[in-house]
This record gives sequence, structure tokens and C-alpha cells, in this order.
Amino acid sequence: MVDLVTPPQPNAAPGVNRGDSTRFLVSDLCKILEVYLPPEQVRDVYRTYLFAAEAHIGQNRQSGEPYIFHPLAVARVMAGMRMDHHSIMAAILHDVMEDTPVTKDQLRETFGEEVAELVDGVSKLTHLKFESHAEAQAENIRKMMMAMVRDLRVILVKLADRLHNMRTLSALRPDKRRRIARETLEIYAPIAQRLGMNALRRELETLGFAALYPMRYRVLSNSVERARGRRKELMQNVEAAIVRRLEETGIEARVVGREKNLYSLYRKMRGKRMPFSEVFDVFAIRIAVADIDTCYRALGITHNLYKPVAGHFKDYIAIPKANGYQSLHTILFGPHGIPIEVQIRSDEMDRVAESGIAAHWLYKAGEGGNAGAGTQARAREWLKGILEMQQRAGSSLEFLENVKVDLFPDEVYIFTPKGAIMELPRGATAVDFAYAVHSDVGNTCVAAKIDRHLAPLSSPLESGQTVEIITSPTARPNPAWLNFVVTAKARTGLRHRLKSLQGDEAIALGRRLLDKALSAAGQTLESVDTGRLADLLTTWGLTDLNALLNDVGLGNRLAPLVTRRLLGEGEEGDTPQTHGGKPLVIRGSEGLVLTFAKCCYPLPGDPIAGVLSAGRGLVVHRETCRNVLEFRAKPDRWMPLQWSDEPSGEFAAAIRVMVSNQRGMLAQIAARIAETDSNIENVSFEERDSMLTTMTFVLSVRDRRHLARVMRRLRAVPAVNKITRVRG
Repeated sequence: MVDLVTPPQPNAAPGVNRGDSTRFLVSDLCKILEVYLPPEQVRDVYRTYLFAAEAHIGQNRQSGEPYIFHPLAVARVMAGMRMDHHSIMAAILHDVMEDTPVTKDQLRETFGEEVAELVDGVSKLTHLKFESHAEAQAENIRKMMMAMVRDLRVILVKLADRLHNMRTLSALRPDKRRRIARETLEIYAPIAQRLGMNALRRELETLGFAALYPMRYRVLSNSVERARGRRKELMQNVEAAIVRRLEETGIEARVVGREKNLYSLYRKMRGKRMPFSEVFDVFAIRIAVADIDTCYRALGITHNLYKPVAGHFKDYIAIPKANGYQSLHTILFGPHGIPIEVQIRSDEMDRVAESGIAAHWLYKAGEGGNAGAGTQARAREWLKGILEMQQRAGSSLEFLENVKVDLFPDEVYIFTPKGAIMELPRGATAVDFAYAVHSDVGNTCVAAKIDRHLAPLSSPLESGQTVEIITSPTARPNPAWLNFVVTAKARTGLRHRLKSLQGDEAIALGRRLLDKALSAAGQTLESVDTGRLADLLTTWGLTDLNALLNDVGLGNRLAPLVTRRLLGEGEEGDTPQTHGGKPLVIRGSEGLVLTFAKCCYPLPGDPIAGVLSAGRGLVVHRETCRNVLEFRAKPDRWMPLQWSDEPSGEFAAAIRVMVSNQRGMLAQIAARIAETDSNIENVSFEERDSMLTTMTFVLSVRDRRHLARVMRRLRAVPAVNKITRVRG
């Protein structure tokens, strides 16, 4: 097994490791390595130790001991995983680039490219300045994750480093302990879980929980201790009964009791808002057998012995978890009706469940066959998604946010129409499923069928459902999807596509605005002097004409002012000319750079005007809206607009309905609105007195005539006293 958990120190809190009881020396490390590495590789490790000891000479940890004991302890954890000698060397050297004058080039010359890259992947960015600790943390994690994509061993060194830091956390001041513990629980423990390294993950969680919430840790630990005493005899009787029944049927098995991790208990109690007395899987029984067939035979035997609780059987052998975990989970009605969780798995599954991707190295020498191979393949699939997130993330903070979302999956298993299985986190929607299939499917999806029935794209999915995505080549993603998608892939794919669309649409709108401003001066964009245009782009630090048009379309530069500079009629600060020519024609489908004001809800058929807003583009108001009147004196930002002859799409409109207080009025009105082929986007209430209530509806309609039809239908409801359109 992986050597992760060392015996707790005397007087330590139960389950928490306060550090190694004796100093771990390089001779101890070499003895471990000699068991599985050839002598020449052990000598390389010893040479690495001499180099690191000299580099760290004179440096001490907060505990007062020489710094070199920390890299040795990290190497010990790596040796327990039976890692290759390059990984052990990187573990010993992992802090030299960060804390000493040693450079990457020196490491490359002395120990080779492979070791230098591993050390560089683990090292923090100490030579850059960041505006905040959060930004520094995000950029360092981004760097580590990218190195991890190239070589999985980077994260194993980092996890071993974090594990020893957590074991020796008591030497730090309280605020730093809490910060490191929070980072461990939010980033490193979930990474360990994602990679299937459950033994390491459990210790990180226990240490982090004890450091971040010491009082809660003690209270929960004492509760488990008391429960252990009460259930000890019961669990022993159940174990003995299972062992007897397995022996009677000739099945060789290892049956052991298991106690749930304290932090997992805490998260379950907090997430489900339940007291400790209602948690039934504090203690469980694990059965390890020879192979998969025997797993299912053992399941039948336990179900014959004790009745299973309906709806609580999970087959992670047929459908493994995202991190490669495989096991059968069932809950039985034990003696006196007490629920007991039983986990059944093969010996190889048990090894992989504890070691995760480390099993690839731990057992590859023939001890465990292909142990860890499936887990490592899944890890690489996950890392491909991480790389895609990195390429599409706008900043390191956005990348870290997406990684955190991705690290807390509670899976549901969804079927494609062809019968393939997709793993998604609990709460995932049809849009998440579409992006999981392919980014292009997500970007062009328009509807979804769940179990052959049309369903909203925001519908949360449940295990066992079959989902079919309906796409259209002309469709584009809706920014509102960001409000309900839960997977990092969907979120990053959406943001990337929306940014791309916004750029294209901003350029198109910018061209129209600049053409309109130039036409008022009797010019066109094609007739502008190219030399003057090039000089202007250089002055403003823009790369090309599209960059200028993008700025104009987003409202960051104003078309009349740009026109004056292009025609050489004045400096940017001069008063611009008034608008000339015809109003700008809009269809309503220009996309993300054209928005409709929520203060007056303009519809096709209304007289309209536009206001250029920096970063948002053109905001359309009704001409009589109070918010647009103040801009009439600013022709650089205000412009007349008109609707095209055939506007497209649906538009928001607001109506205020005063009704008599009667039971079921909202249902009646909603039904009448639905009859007119309109959707309710929002509704709010204001009770005027005991007799009357005012309801304000925001509806989706096509134009003023459609809205008028809705209002006529509502006036026919006897309890409706008054209905008006909200005009700002």
C-alpha cells in the first residue's frame, strides 16, 4: 500500500498526524529505494541529496529544524508510492529554485532536462509581482496545472509536498495555518480525489479540517468516538455473519470495518443540513474479493443475509467514477433495523481506490498487473479538459474558478441516443451535456430531448436519462446559459464563444456606425486616406482596422470623433458635429453589442434612439424615455435609430396588471398569456390594499401588435381592473 499515513503523535487529536515522530534521514530513504530501484539510480538520488543539502545550508523551517528535512520527508512519501528515481530527485530538489539561488539551467546541466522540468513545474512564480495574494495563488496553480498536463508526476510531487506541510502545520501562526488549510481543502484534496488517490486525499482533508475548524473537528471527533463505542459490538456481529456466509459458499474475501472520514462527515451534515444522529454511513464494511464475478456473487450473498434498502444500490464497477474508482455500494437493514453500508470490490480495485494514478508506478513492476492504467487514462482525459480551459480562460482567476468547479463533481450518468455513457456532475443541465459532447454542439444547440420528450435546456439531468441535443447551424449560445450551467467545460466554452461573437458583432456594428458618420461628411470608409488611417492606428496603439471597428462597436471610441480624426478636421477633444443623414436601421438580431434598455423596454413599432455605452455597445431606448433625453445634447453618444421593415427575434416588454384579490388569479393570467404564444420572463407583486394587487409581468413578445393582443386577452379576465404598459 502507499506509505501515506504515519502513526499519530502522542496527545494528538484522533486521526490527525502531527508529523514524523523521528527525523527521517537520507540513509532511511536509500534503504526504501534499494528495495525497488537499481543501485546506480539510488546513487543519483544520494547525489541529489548532497546538492540540495548544500543549496539549503543555513536555512531552517519555522519549527527550527534544518530545511533539508522537509525535502527528505517529501521524497519519503514519493518513495512510498514506488515512484521512479527522477520523481524522487525532483522531490528532494523541489524548493531549490524557489528558495535558493539555484537556476533551472543549473539543474538541467547537473541532473538532466527531465528533473529540471519537474522541479520547474512544482516551483512557484517568485520573480513576478501580483496585485493580490488571490491573483498570485491563481497564477501559481495555473502554472502547476499546465506542468501537470505535460507530466503527471508534477502533481504527485506537489501533493507529497503539501502533505508534509500539512503534517507540520502547527509551527505556523494561526492565520497562515487557516489560509493553507483552506487552500488544501479547496484545491489539493479535490485534485487528489480527482486522481483517485483516496488515502492521500483523506489525510489532507483530515489535517485541513482540524486546522481550519479546530472546534468543529473536536466536537465531531468526540461524537464519532462515542458512536464507535455504541456500535462496536453491532459491527463485529455483522462482520462475523458476512464472513461466515462467504465461507459457507466458498468465497475467499477480506472483510474489514471502515470509518468515514471526519471531513466527509462534516460536508455531508452541512450539505444536507442533518444532525450527526441521522448519519448512517459513519461506519461501513468493505469486502475485497478476487475478481469482478465474485463481487456480484458476494453482493447477492449480503442481500440474502440482510435486506437491502431500496434505491441505495450503486454499481461503480459497470460505470466507474470519473477518477476510475470502482466498487459496488449497497445499504442493508442490519440488526435492529440499523442501516449499514457495504462496499464490495476486487483486490485490484481496492489498491487503485487507495492509490489512484500512483498505482501505475506502485504496481507496474508486475505486482498488480494493469493496476492504475484506467485511472491514469481518465486522469489524462481530465487534463485535456484542463488544457482546453486554460486556452479559453480570460485570466488566471477565471481559470482557477473553473478548476474549482471541475474539482467538486458528484456524478450523474447520462446516455447518448447511441447508448454511450457521459459522466457529468450532479445538477448538470442539457447545455452541460451538449458541451460535454463537443464544443460545437454546445455552441449551436437550440433544444433538447430528455427520454424522447422536449425539455428546457436548463433542466437538471438525472442518472439513467437519455439526452438528445437538437442543433442549428445558425444558432448561437445565449448569455443567460451562464446562470445555470455547472460544468467548467460548458462555462469556458460559453464564455469563449460569446467573446468571439461579441468581437465579430462589434466589428460589424462599428463598421456601420463609422460608415454612417463618414456618409454625413460625404465620405466612405474606402475613400479615407490609408496613410492617415495607419497613422491614427499607430497613435492609438491599435493593430489593424478591425481593432478600431471593434472599439467603435463597443462604444469605447465614438464614431463622430473617429471620423473627424480620419478626415483631419480636428483633435479628439473637439466638439463633434451633429448627426446627419438617415437614422441607423436595426433589426434587433445584431447580437451581444446591441442591448435593449430595461427602463423602457422598446419594441418594434416604437420610435427609438440609441446611446453608445463603453464596453456594451449600442443601448436602444424608446425615444421618449427619460434616460435618453439627457443624451440629446451629446451627439457623440446619442443617435437616432429606426426599426427595419422586418425586425427579427423576441423582445422584452413590461405590463402592469391590477387585479382583485382572488384565489388562483396568477394561474388564470399566466394561462391567458400562454394562449397568446408569449412567455413570462419575470413577475413581481405589490399589494395595494386588502382588495387589490398589482402584478408586473416582463413578457417575451415579437412587436407592439403582439403585446396589444396579450393585453386584450387579459382585459377579458373579469378580475382584471386595469392593465397598462410600463413606459419607464
